[in-house]
Formats: sequence, C-alpha cells, structure tokens
Amino acid sequence: MAHASVASLVRTIESLLTSNSPMQSLTCDHSEDFSALHEKISSLEVFLKNFEKNNVSGEMTDLELQVKEVANIVEHTIQVRVTEVLEDDENQKEKAQERLSDSLLLVAEDIDRIWKELTKIQNKGKHALKESTAQEFPRSSRNILNVENSMVGRDDQRKWLVQDLTRSYSGEPKVIPIVGMGGIGDTFDMNDEAELANMLQKSLKGKRYLIVLDDMWKSEAWDAVRLCFPSENKGSGILLTTRNTDVARDAGTKNLSLQMDLMGLDESWNLFKSVAFANEAFPSEFETIGKQIADECHGLPLTIAVVAGLLKSKRAIENWKSVEEDVKSFVSNDPDERCSRVVGLSYDHLTSVLKACLLHFGIFPEGSEIPVKNLMRSWMAEGFLKLENDLEGEAEKCLQELVDRCLVLVCKKSLDGTKIRSCKVHDLIYGLCLREIQRGNVFIMNNIVLYVADPECLDLSMHKMRPFKRVPGDLIDNPYFGLYRALLTPVHHQALLTPVHRQLRDHDNSDLLKQTCSIFSFHLNDSCLILKSELIHFKLLKVLVLRHRDIDNFPLQILSLIWLRYLSLVVHGHLLIPPEICRLWNLQTLVVKEYDPSFVTCPVQIWELVQLRHLKLPRFYLPHRPSVSVDKERDMGFSNLQTTSRLSSCCCTREVIMGIQNVKKLEISGDEDDYESFWESGLVNNLVHLHQLETLSLTGTYILWPRTLPASTPSAKSFPAMLKKLNLTST
Repeated sequence: MAHASVASLVRTIESLLTSNSPMQSLTCDHSEDFSALHEKISSLEVFLKNFEKNNVSGEMTDLELQVKEVANIVEHTIQVRVTEVLEDDENQKEKAQERLSDSLLLVAEDIDRIWKELTKIQNKGKHALKESTAQEFPRSSRNILNVENSMVGRDDQRKWLVQDLTRSYSGEPKVIPIVGMGGIGDTFDMNDEAELANMLQKSLKGKRYLIVLDDMWKSEAWDAVRLCFPSENKGSGILLTTRNTDVARDAGTKNLSLQMDLMGLDESWNLFKSVAFANEAFPSEFETIGKQIADECHGLPLTIAVVAGLLKSKRAIENWKSVEEDVKSFVSNDPDERCSRVVGLSYDHLTSVLKACLLHFGIFPEGSEIPVKNLMRSWMAEGFLKLENDLEGEAEKCLQELVDRCLVLVCKKSLDGTKIRSCKVHDLIYGLCLREIQRGNVFIMNNIVLYVADPECLDLSMHKMRPFKRVPGDLIDNPYFGLYRALLTPVHHQALLTPVHRQLRDHDNSDLLKQTCSIFSFHLNDSCLILKSELIHFKLLKVLVLRHRDIDNFPLQILSLIWLRYLSLVVHGHLLIPPEICRLWNLQTLVVKEYDPSFVTCPVQIWELVQLRHLKLPRFYLPHRPSVSVDKERDMGFSNLQTTSRLSSCCCTREVIMGIQNVKKLEISGDEDDYESFWESGLVNNLVHLHQLETLSLTGTYILWPRTLPASTPSAKSFPAMLKKLNLTST
C-alpha cells in the first residue's frame, strides 16, 4: 500500500503549491521547502510504482511498510501544522509558523532516510527497475459496451429451469429454489428490488409474475416475505437462490428444486478461457497450463473467474506457472475456504491503488448496490489516484480493472451501455474487504455513535458522541441513534518511530480525531441526532457524507474543515450557503440532495472554489463572478468543473457560462415564471462557449416553443460542437 500512501501525500503537497490556492499566501515562507519535498516524493512515487510492477508475489515487503508509514505520518504532519497556521490568531500565528518549519525539517529527514534505504536496494540489485523481459500482450482496450454478462456452461440446468418456469401448474405460485455454495453460480444476474409488502401485494394482484429472491440464508426470511405474494393461480413463479438446503425444503414447491453442482472440466475450461482472454485470440501455448489452473479451481465458478481475471493482465508462461503453484497450495476440504484463499491471491496481485479502491466497498452495508459516481468521487477525494485533468477517467479505469478481474459486479449500465451506473461485490469479496480493513494496512474503519445521555430527554444539547466504539447491531438500528462510519489513516506502527512521529506524539497525544479522513453516515432516516457541533474535532476530514434529512441549514462547523474534498448533504427547504464556503479551498465535489422541493442560494464567494469538479445541487442560482483584474481572470472560475445540475435558467448569462466553460455535463432548470428572465440571460446564444460540453439537459425551461414572439427557436448552430446527448423535459 506504499504507493497509494505516497500518491496521497503528493496530492496534498501539490494542493499547497498550486498558483491559485488560497493557502499559498499562508505557506509562502515555506514554498522552497515544499517544492523540494514535492520533488523527492514525486520521484519516490515513480520508484514505488515500478517496484509494485516487479513485485510478483504481491505481498507487502518491510521496505514498503516503512515507506507507507512514513508517507502517512508526513501527510498527517503537514495537514496538522498548516491547519494550525490557518486557525491560530495573530499572536499565535508566529509560533504556528515555527512549528511548521520545524516539522518540515523533520519530514525532510524522514524522506532522506527512506531514499538511503532505497538506494541500497538499487545498488544491490535486489529489486531492479529494468523493464520486464516477459512477453506482454496488448492490454484489452474494449469498453464496457463489449462486456457481456453471458452465462458460460450450465446448459442443462438452464434448460431445466426454463421448462419448469414455463410448464403449467395448478395451485399457488410455484417456488423453485436453486441450491449451491457461495460462488457456485446460483445467481442468474437478476436483481432483487424489495418494495414495501402492501405495495408489492397490490402491484402483483391479478397478474402473472416471476419474482427472483437472491441469496436467502434463513427460512425465517422466507416466512417474512412469502405473504407479500398473492396466492391466486396465474401461472406465476418465484425463483430463489440459497446456500441452505433447509431453506429450499421449507420454501420450495414439491419436486421443484435445482441443485447447482460444481462445474466439470470442459465447463471450467470454457469459463476460464472466456474470462482470461475474452475477445482476444487464444494462444495455443497457454492451453496446457490454463487447463491445469482451471482444474485446480475444483469447478467453483467464482474461483475460476477470479483466477482468470488475475491472469488477464499476465501474458508470460512463468507468471501463469507461479499462479498455478499458488492455487495448488490452497489445500482445503471446504470449498468456501478454498474460494476465499483464491480471492485473497487475486487481491495480493492488485496494485496498492486498486487495493484501496476495492476496500472502499467494505465501507457500505453488505450487498449494497453502490452508485458509481459516489464511489469514484470518494476515491478521488481520498487522494490516492493520479492527479490529472482527467481524474474521472483515471477512476473509471480503476473500476473497469476491478470488473475485468471479476472482483466487482456490474449492476446497472447507461442506456447506451458505455458507462457503469452502479455496482457491488460478491459476499466473499465483501468478506475479504472487511478482513483487509481490519488489518489496518490501508485505513482503519470504525464507528461513531451519537446517543442520548438522558433517555427521557431528546434535546439535541443532551446528546453525546462515542467515537470509535463498536456497538451491537440492535443498538445501531435504534432510531434514536445516529451511526457514522469513520475511516482513519494509520499513522503509527510499533516498529517505526520517526523524528516527526515523535514530535506529533508528544504534541497531539495520538489524537484519533485528527486521524479521521472520512465520515460516512448510515441508519439516519429516523434518528433525531445529527453530527454537527462535533465536526470541529475532525480537522483533517477529506470526505463527509451526511444523509440526515432534518438538516435545514448549512452546518457552520463544516467551514473549518479546510482539507475537505467531498461534501454531501441532505436538506429540506431553502438552503443558504454561507460566504465562508470559500474556506473549503480543496473541495472537489459538492452534493446537496433535497428531501423535499428546495432551492439553494449561492454566494459570490463560491467562485473561489477553484478545485471544484462536481456541483450537484437542487435548483440553484449562481451569481456573476466577482470583477477581477485581467491577469487574474483565469483563476476566478470553475475551470475544473466537469458536471453541474439544476442550474437556474435565469442566471445563464455570458459571464456565468464563461466561468463554467469546461463543463462536460450540464443540467439547466427553470419554470414558466422564469420565461422572460431566461430569454434575457441569453442562454441560447451563450451555449456555444461550452466547448467541452457532451451532455445537456433542459428541464422546465420552455425554450423550444416560445409563448411570445419575436423569440426564435434555437438552431443546431446554437449548441456546442462536442455535444453528444440532449435531454429535454417539460420544455
């Protein structure tokens, strides 16, 4: 995980060195120190990327462990000291600057010490950085459009299932259980979308239906949902998958049950080949070793797919032989245990960046279908992705790599099939994520629980915070509790105590609150407790997701979180964003979701969020950019903005449009009352300035059929040349 930690450190230093950063004036006295540090660490990042590429085993070495620890400590130190400079009053600011200077000297010592160790390794030739002599086939450049969720093998079972589903049957709806172990392939790519029982009853009444219930573990679960299905005979069917034969016996219609057996040699080989080479020509020299590897997977589809996904990027016989030996070593009579070990093998062969991406699935509740946008933007905010203009493209590559390796399942795609909209992981992969998170190599995950000090009083002033305490599930589900999941950066290790770490230990007393880099919220729909005043303790937060629907004003405590990159809120009513929003100068993503119809008013200072990439708000008005000198005009605008939604049609003047001219996805919203101000804004003529715009959505703007003349309908020339998609709603 060393490379991911170093990459995050590089991103933090770059944020301090950017020319339009508000922090530049506060750290200008240390610009040379930061520049020198950036040069050293950037070189270290390149070294580690090559080191990982040549580390065939995928296991973390002692050297990588040291580098990771030092990188985490250095980033933590810089953030703490810069925060102190910003927060201290004028009398204390000089001392804060001195502490920053002292820490930078110690940080430089740590990095120099690491480089000395690396130089020794290079000189000894233990981990040469020369190019691999192994033959490399071209990586698959296929897009998601060409990825098919086709079933390989299982022809007999599939025919039997179709026959039973279509055969006439008298009595109640027939229930067909499919029984098999985890990873056996008993899930037929169908999603279970649970509705409230009464709504489901009404929607199914009098209809012929097929219901799919995936991965049912207990008979009690079946008893709880069976009453949702009308008992009338319309030739309906219920298909459920389970690992428990008792569930199949209790739920299934007599003589209608399908036992999924392990795959035979031919089916195993066909599945392996389809994953490892997909649409590529299959080289004959890989057939013998490939069949041996497929055979060692003992017919379990998930194991076969994961191993084949691992080998998809390896095109040297030596690498395949190494993997075969690893798979052979997983001797176990328990198929689930053997499958878990194979999944762990695939994880070990991921780069540290891909490991960090995969482990984020462990943050969400098991089985969750996760919106890809939310997932990728949290990856971006954590800082371990390479900082480029196309940061979203880098995140998409990482997701596609995990999908190609059969570690992530695609749930939904865009209508044209080119984009993944939502995804999830198999429960065995989820278990791996939790185990690796517990090891603390990437981040530490724990809970923050708000509870009422006096059960008789639900006044918010009476609630207290329990940070980093494990709580029983029944308490978490209590509506009076608010559960927040916190990610902490591991900045300590028993075998490592660097000079800067000693200083931090003495000064901060290992403050866990300052190690918290992300907070996600769960189970908040009915909770009366909101994490608000407590936010001031989490000085170094990068990600904050508050899903509490009772937020009716912008929590001012957030304004002190200067390192925040991802902020998501749920509000109701009119939200007034304060002018101090400009303090969040690192913010990349701002999401405000509405619990009921809302309108957001933005201050002119919002234009100072120059790092902003995604602005998703309820309908909002964006004021004109502040007047600045010509030489600073390029710094005052959303030059990095990629997407924005619900921008009011009233404010789409040339000045506003020029401030977002690099946007790729734009939604403009209005209503009939905005008609005159819309035409006065000149949007129709201003759209051509959006040279990067690919998707445009116009909602309720009434622009295509003007109510009064002489307004004219927009022509094709009014739209940007790069535009690929135009959505019109109530226009």
